Amino acid sequence: MEKAHFKDKVALITGSSRGIGASIARTLAAAGADVALNYRRSGGSSEDHGNKLCEEIRSLGRKALLIQADISEKESVRKLVGSVTEYFGRLDFLVLNAARTPFKPLEKLMERELRQLVDTNYIGNIFCIQESVQELAKSEGRIVFVSSLGSRFYNPSYPLGSMKAAMESVVRDCAEGLRGKNISVNAVCGGIVKTDSFKVLRQLWEEIEYIPEYLFVEPREIAEVVEFLLSPASRAVRGQTIVVDHGFSNRLYQPMVKK
Repeated sequence: MEKAHFKDKVALITGSSRGIGASIARTLAAAGADVALNYRRSGGSSEDHGNKLCEEIRSLGRKALLIQADISEKESVRKLVGSVTEYFGRLDFLVLNAARTPFKPLEKLMERELRQLVDTNYIGNIFCIQESVQELAKSEGRIVFVSSLGSRFYNPSYPLGSMKAAMESVVRDCAEGLRGKNISVNAVCGGIVKTDSFKVLRQLWEEIEYIPEYLFVEPREIAEVVEFLLSPASRAVRGQTIVVDHGFSNRLYQPMVKK
């Protein structure tokens, strides 16, 4: 990996106070980038995690900024991107990691839950792209969307998957639409990762107990592919979604062993 490429560059990572987003932040900071972290709601544990992560990144000699913003609100996104450019003076990388979902079947979603699902996970990501384009064009920047296997396979009580699938199409479209501005757009589709949401998922998906341990993905493994897509090494990759799942999706049936 061309580490020099990241030195003094600025990355904005949405939903980055914990889990996969935090791992991406650590990886990019270790590579030499300054990082803008984002969380949705003030006063909660995400804010605490975000402040601690900022301290960790600064200990590496990099700049870090924690910004509260709800990406489902356009004005909030405008302030988010504005805060990044005001503090750092530039924006080179946009990583779309923020997600929010109720864990229930699509047919049981109430109207407010359905609107929340679309507003945050589809419209909100597009708001982020729209507000960042001007700055990313200056630096010939890169955008990476973090997807999941729910985009292509059924998971019970996981309506977020349909939004991930929609955003993978947006990645393809933006890769072509922003080509003239020299902005690269790709996605990483992560397999099953043991983040906070996994605790809820295992209560709804009984079969998850039969998945062999070697098929689970570590957050850092997704972060390393994000780093690749933000680097010059990925210059020939455009509009693609790279699946990072230890081969879990290669077979119709996996040899399952009760843990």
